[in-house]
Amino acid sequence: MSLLTVVLACALAAFSGLWLFRIELSRHARRSALWSLAALSALQLAWKGFYWQFLPGYILLALVSLLHHRRSTGGGAAQVISRSAVATLLVAFAAAWAFLPVPRLTKPRGRYSLGTKVYRWVDVTRPEAATADPDDRRNVVAQVWYPASSASHGVRSAYMDGLGRLPDYVSVLPRFVMSNYHQIQTNATIDAPLSTDRDKWPVVLFSPGYAASRAFYTSLVTDLASKGYAVIAIDHPYEAAVVELADGRLVTTVENFGKHGADRGAYMTEHLDLRAGDVKFVLDQLHRADVVGPALFARLDLDHIGAIGHSFGGATAALALERDSRIKAAANIDGTLYGDLAEKSLQRPFLLLQSDPAETHHSERYLSGNRQLLQRLHARGYRYEIRGANHYGFTDVPLFFSAPGRLVLAQLIGGPRDVAETHQAATDIIAAFLQEPLTGEPRSVQAVAQRYSNIAGGLVNPRSQTGSGPLQ
Repeated sequence: MSLLTVVLACALAAFSGLWLFRIELSRHARRSALWSLAALSALQLAWKGFYWQFLPGYILLALVSLLHHRRSTGGGAAQVISRSAVATLLVAFAAAWAFLPVPRLTKPRGRYSLGTKVYRWVDVTRPEAATADPDDRRNVVAQVWYPASSASHGVRSAYMDGLGRLPDYVSVLPRFVMSNYHQIQTNATIDAPLSTDRDKWPVVLFSPGYAASRAFYTSLVTDLASKGYAVIAIDHPYEAAVVELADGRLVTTVENFGKHGADRGAYMTEHLDLRAGDVKFVLDQLHRADVVGPALFARLDLDHIGAIGHSFGGATAALALERDSRIKAAANIDGTLYGDLAEKSLQRPFLLLQSDPAETHHSERYLSGNRQLLQRLHARGYRYEIRGANHYGFTDVPLFFSAPGRLVLAQLIGGPRDVAETHQAATDIIAAFLQEPLTGEPRSVQAVAQRYSNIAGGLVNPRSQTGSGPLQ
């Protein structure tokens, strides 16, 4: 948020408060303050455009201007009513600023600048089960974030699909909340040349949480990519909150429990299988130079691929590891397992990274499923718990709120840990975990985890019911 935005918001609230609390100003001071506020408002509108958060403030400015003008004429009853209106608008103004007009993402900390490219593919071999049209084929969207030349210049990537034509709601957020998200800095340039520091870059597939769009993990994936990975964030259409398909249509979440009735577990198991098919399709596409493009294809190390995901995406990453030998390691970030996945014996390195159970209150399915999966490991496994973080702390969503808004949110759903620190701890641990299986260079995951306060866990002994401690 710019300094001008902060100054204007505080000035509007302060000036209205002066009148509300009967603090007298001279006629000259009132006039100067009003003209200054009007000038600041005009400058902000011209520079940044309309922010809906200012609307109650603009009304306050007009109302208080009128009240100051009428102060000398009397009208006590009208002033009492107006004072009540001013108080209501001040509350509305403060509430509006629970949301930031333009969220600031966690800045990538790696050594590399970033490039990005979005692919909108159609899998002609699979029908789209979410629609009634039997001719619809399965769409999958993949956005590659990769290390780029530090001298890269060009068009910055948009934060999310559909900006300017979003549906009325994106998940639970009304469209107007995101009206200025085109100003979000993603720290990546479209089609920037790849960095020449390596001949080929190891690949990491990322799958979002259930009903979440890939955009909501931009902080996480860009930080990881800046450390030297080509991170491919996948959108799963008709499940994600908003996705633009290959033909330009914008689609949202479609839930049809149909034959599953009230059995949500069976429904999620079916969707997990669908997601695993999406991951396989993306992997197949990456092996085609004519699809990816020769420049990027030549620089992707397709012999060293990892998979990670958050929530339902974490379960997707685990299932992809079990099914596809092209994936050399996987990380599940706070994901509940479905179907018979917990009964599998994974043969390649696996990491469980979880939020604080005291904040998230993980379900019994989550606890027992991940416990079983770790106990059955036939490869090196790790489990870490980030104390003070809740389930949503791995996403960008807390960054949509101002500091006071995040404080209120933490009281309602838990998670007092700073969201930027959660992102940084998560990506540092994941990068350290992936380094050896994807680059061949050993790295102590435990040493990285110990840099942060209140992170519990460590190496889990394969095929043992004990590791660094009980899985809570």
